Amino acid sequence: MRVLIVGATGPCGILLIQDSLVHGHDVVVYARSPSRLPPDIPANDRVTVIEGQLGDAETLKRALQGVDAVLSALGPPVSVKSPLYPSDTPIAKGYVVLVQAMKDVGCRRLIALGTTSIKDPSDRFSPTFFALVTGVMALATNAYRDVVQCGKIITESGLDWTVARVPVLNDQDDIEYIAGYVGDGHTKPVLTRKAFAKFCLDELEAKVWVQKLPLVTSPRIWPRH
Repeated sequence: MRVLIVGATGPCGILLIQDSLVHGHDVVVYARSPSRLPPDIPANDRVTVIEGQLGDAETLKRALQGVDAVLSALGPPVSVKSPLYPSDTPIAKGYVVLVQAMKDVGCRRLIALGTTSIKDPSDRFSPTFFALVTGVMALATNAYRDVVQCGKIITESGLDWTVARVPVLNDQDDIEYIAGYVGDGHTKPVLTRKAFAKFCLDELEAKVWVQKLPLVTSPRIWPRH
């Protein structure tokens, strides 16, 4: 399979590239700043790197030629800089262009990073996730609005999409995950980035969550030792 990866230079994006290669896929990296990639990635003969902005429709369509699926690790940062995040939903605007470019070239499969700020009818009340989302709304309002708008654009796109909603991400090595919904009695408030990448590559092949919004989490709060 040939996959295009956006949000490729961040921690989750790099893991998506590495896991895609392990699964035997050819990879197109679409990045605004390819120099941020580890040197071994552009050196790989199964990787094509294309420099471009998410809003550049023509460059995106060129990158999408022959691509079977798009994996996206795009997402706004939630950090001390969050109050400075732009108010014009820049990532959502990029998704508008990406979705149209995918339709124009006939690429239907999109697996994208999301959060529980994007609601699903199957979600139930969870004090933990209520606190997490409320905190983001209060401290990172513009980032919250961008994530919610991204979810709206993707879920209304008509593509074969999956939004992998994640809780608090960490850099531990555990790759186990479970997929469900908020408040289902099983999902937890943490997930490793490696497990997020594994879910995306598993879902690319299994197609269990097409046009669904699974909450992907670690099966336990504390890693197994």
